Amino acid sequence: MAEKLIKLPDVGEGVAEAELVEWHVNVGDLVREDMVLAAVMTGKATVEIPSPVDGEVTFRHGEIGDVIATGTVILKIRIAGEGEEDEPEVDDGVSEEEPQVGSAVLPVAALEQTSEKKVEPLKPKPEIAVPSPVAKALPHAAGAPRAEGEKPLAPPAVRLRAKEAGIDLRQVPGTGPAGRITHEDLDAFLNSQGGGGAVAAGLQPNKAVQEVKVVGLRRRIAEKMALSKSRIPHITYVEEIDMTALEELRTRMNGTQKPGRPKLTILPFLMRAMVKAIGEQPGINALYDDEAGIIRQYGGVHIGIAAQTPSGLVVPVVRHAEARDIFDCAREVARLSDAAKNGTALREELSGSTITISSLGAMGGIVSTPVINHPEVAIIGVNKLAVRPHWDGAQFVPRKMMNLSSSFDHRVIDGWDAATFVQRLKALMETPALIFVEE
Repeated sequence: MAEKLIKLPDVGEGVAEAELVEWHVNVGDLVREDMVLAAVMTGKATVEIPSPVDGEVTFRHGEIGDVIATGTVILKIRIAGEGEEDEPEVDDGVSEEEPQVGSAVLPVAALEQTSEKKVEPLKPKPEIAVPSPVAKALPHAAGAPRAEGEKPLAPPAVRLRAKEAGIDLRQVPGTGPAGRITHEDLDAFLNSQGGGGAVAAGLQPNKAVQEVKVVGLRRRIAEKMALSKSRIPHITYVEEIDMTALEELRTRMNGTQKPGRPKLTILPFLMRAMVKAIGEQPGINALYDDEAGIIRQYGGVHIGIAAQTPSGLVVPVVRHAEARDIFDCAREVARLSDAAKNGTALREELSGSTITISSLGAMGGIVSTPVINHPEVAIIGVNKLAVRPHWDGAQFVPRKMMNLSSSFDHRVIDGWDAATFVQRLKALMETPALIFVEE
């Protein structure tokens, strides 16, 4: 028998370790070549580890959520050679996954000699019935609850009846041996319940507690959010925007679009408005290295688009939005969103943003308080668009209104500068022709 060692591969870009997020096999499973064995995560990119051979899994190292160094053996696969038979396994009571200190490895010759010896099977010793002192114990006093953590003795049928009736068996006195609860005990308890102890039919308390280990992308999100909220003093500024003119323009452009052009949503208009506003306030398009005390302002506008996926929140990045027209922005947003949801986004497509947009679409609500994507200094939150009455100076008229809820790093962005930036976005989006004016 040959054995193939599967090591955690080097995923590139100087990554020295990865988090184990999925196991697809267990010890004893038969696997085929190219079958996915496990998945690991680096940053926000998930990498699958396929099997290079056919065989049987004999060893598995690591639990979900463990961070493992590259080059570590995580699996062993037994490969059957031609003309070879399986050797009998010697059970020495030591698991391969948990090697014991001081255990010796026999040479092959010694194993062959051992296999030739006839081993007499051990005869089981006859069991001697010893009366248990617990059996002589008196049953619990009627109505007296058992101690916290004490497990009541009861057959499965009695437990099922108690579960369906919503009865805590710790409250039921048992008359059987060692306080064992019988059907008669359960009937007596049910009959003795008054109005104060009765359980309402159909309404049962649910005392279940499920522990969910925070691993993979969810752990990355938790760490990122904790870092941002603990180190960045947020200032959130909310402004109402009249989107009526922009929506009319967007509908007209989508109705007359040429073949091959993507459908326009609100986001490409907002992205182009952000590019123009950042040209006037370059300090908004920056990263703040608070440890070095340096603000890095970028000429390129790399806009992160927060996207919800089945695994959690990811932020694909539209690079150099300043060099893209509105249709190119729409095309790139659609491509990156699909890649993120399908889990095919590349590592470099999920990092490198200089400012972020957070949009929940129809679920955006009226106001939100978006969390800045550290180490950026600003995030623009898009809220729900809805028709609302708007006072035009003479009367109330129906207008398509939407709020922008934007957060800024108050250490480097003053309130006045934050308000100026949002007001510039408001002016551009309420008069969308200005977005297309080249200066």
